[in-house]
Amino acid sequence: MAQAELENEISADGNAPSPDTDGDQTSSQGDPNRHTTGTRFTAEEIYDNVRVAADEELKRPSAALFWSALAAGLTIGFSFFAGAYLSSLVAEPYRESAAAVGYPLGFIFVVMARNQLFTENTLEPIIPLLHCPKWPTLQKLLSLWIIVLIGNMIGAIIFAAIAADTPIVEPHFKTALLRLAEHSTSGGFGIVIYRAIYAGWLIALMAWLVASTHATFAQLALIWLTTAPIAAFGFRHSIAGAVEAFYRAFVGSAGWGDMLANFVLPAIIGNIIGGVTFVALLNHGQVAADRAAKASKESGNED
Repeated sequence: MAQAELENEISADGNAPSPDTDGDQTSSQGDPNRHTTGTRFTAEEIYDNVRVAADEELKRPSAALFWSALAAGLTIGFSFFAGAYLSSLVAEPYRESAAAVGYPLGFIFVVMARNQLFTENTLEPIIPLLHCPKWPTLQKLLSLWIIVLIGNMIGAIIFAAIAADTPIVEPHFKTALLRLAEHSTSGGFGIVIYRAIYAGWLIALMAWLVASTHATFAQLALIWLTTAPIAAFGFRHSIAGAVEAFYRAFVGSAGWGDMLANFVLPAIIGNIIGGVTFVALLNHGQVAADRAAKASKESGNED
């Protein structure tokens, strides 16, 4: 959806403001119904930014969603490359920290390109469902999840296969890739779920925060701030981690069944729990409570 079209629809809803000429602050002129708090968006404005954009995503053709998701699954692999490269430059005690610095690269590419990443969708299409809980909306959500997840996984498999089975990657770099992949996909089913909950929380939080500003530099900073901790703290991301898991399977470091059952599946479950619970439900709760209080106050004033 074009930025101007999105802003017009939000403005018509009377909630979220259009940016000023600097692209980051809201104007205090014009719409008397606009909710403003200084120069920052309110929770309601962020909520409506997310909701309106997500409504459009739910209406997109399946083919468009798939190709976007495939692009995301491929592109997210650059987080794997960046982390492995930086970790190879330093000694053992600093490798995890170095990998965390490079880890956001793939996420920056994916988010700024507006590609479909499954874990972002633990927030965005959930908001329209919570806003208007109807069976058709749930059907669209589940369809989007399935299409995006399949596209992401196919992209991750292709990226991992290229890295593992072609000479595009130097032999000495493959050592760094395998070392990082083994570290990032360890833990077993239960541990991966727990760690994936935090990763899902951070990615959904990233989607929420990115909707709070129109400034490109601010969005870049927010993406980095919310994704670097995933690598730094050993959390588990289902799509970026799938590239690493599939790489291990291709080079023979682990079996396909082991990676799918003990990493990919629990990471997906944990990411969904984290994103839906700690970002979508909590932020919907605060906005719904605010709007209920305002409606009650307006009703009292009319009486």
